[in-house]
Amino acid sequence: MNTAFIVISLMNGISYGLLLFMLSAGLTLIFSMMGVLNFAHASFYMLGAYFAYSLMGVIGFWPALIIAPLAVGLIGALFERYSLRRVHRFGHVAELLITFGLSYLVLEVVQLLWGRAAVPYALPPALQGTLFTLYDIQFPKSRSFIMLVAVLMLVAVWLLLTRTRIGLIIQAALKNPEMVEALGHNVPRVFMFVFGGGAALAALAGAIAGNTYVTEPSMAAAVGSIIFVVVVVGGMGSLSGAFVASLLIGIVQTFAVALDISVATVLQPLGISVSPQIFGYALLSLTISQMAPILPYLFLVLILIFRPNGLLGTERG
Repeated sequence: MNTAFIVISLMNGISYGLLLFMLSAGLTLIFSMMGVLNFAHASFYMLGAYFAYSLMGVIGFWPALIIAPLAVGLIGALFERYSLRRVHRFGHVAELLITFGLSYLVLEVVQLLWGRAAVPYALPPALQGTLFTLYDIQFPKSRSFIMLVAVLMLVAVWLLLTRTRIGLIIQAALKNPEMVEALGHNVPRVFMFVFGGGAALAALAGAIAGNTYVTEPSMAAAVGSIIFVVVVVGGMGSLSGAFVASLLIGIVQTFAVALDISVATVLQPLGISVSPQIFGYALLSLTISQMAPILPYLFLVLILIFRPNGLLGTERG
């Protein structure tokens, strides 16, 4: 394991981790405010990519990068106002089911409008090419842009929640909604804007990641489960926890993908050969790269066993 491998894997892991944070931030805000685990959150991510792709051909990439998240945020706010709010009194199961149904509805609509194949959502000229070369390995501008937007988004959300009047109202509505409503604030409207804002953040991630990776109907399913892992590992409702968990999972998974090492290969230099006839040979022959997809879920299980509130989460009353 040389220095070049460590540095490049670390950069790629941070880039992937910051993308996960952009996805999980909105879900974290929605849960911390409303106690709703939104199963359709990854669908808003997918809509952001498709909306940006369609708008890019008409108004260009940079205006589309602003308009697409706003449009998806409006859809999210309307969904909360006219659907989710109506089932809120029936408990968490009803909320989960209606967001689960929305995810399937969005998938079918996307396939009807844009087809089942990947769409040619290309990078704009300003994001094409290499930003810098390190150890003869090129780091693309597109991934650097994702990292920049994720950091700016973190700072913007933190400033909004801690340094503005609306942020104080949001935090007060989280802790004591009855008192906030008694002071004359419309708490349901606050919830609607928070849900729409969370959807817009997911759409922003889709708009900037859709052309870096791929925009296709399965993109929501590809990240849908991992963002729930991030939210739980970081701590339900903790934005800082989601940030730490995103980076941790992104870096660990990126390093794991590149490591073609198994228990059997480690034992060979020690003079211990693992025979195919022994019990558990298949398990001992599994490489770390083959196990990379399950590592976040293994981490999730360990967190739930030893620290159920997550890395930076607090116990919810």
